[in-house]
Amino acid sequence: MPDTRIDSPLTLHLGREELVIRRRYETLSIVNDFLIAIWFLAGSILFLYPSMERTAVWLFIIGSFQFLIRPTIRLASHLHLQRVPPSHWES
Repeated sequence: MPDTRIDSPLTLHLGREELVIRRRYETLSIVNDFLIAIWFLAGSILFLYPSMERTAVWLFIIGSFQFLIRPTIRLASHLHLQRVPPSHWES
């Protein structure tokens, strides 16, 4: 019987360049998320000490600013992928 399978709608055909680009931006996003967690955890702990409240507030501000970086990384990734010529995505 001949093989008449049709690709599933979930099948992705990615070229090497696209995979490398996606991995780099994903790594940046993971590092950013990790730093956000550190700032908020440290800020929360410092809030337990009244003398450290000002530092805690600044850590929350830094963490909040990094929440703005998250969509910036995603946008940069999308723009970078659009600049890669489609002919290079297929091997």
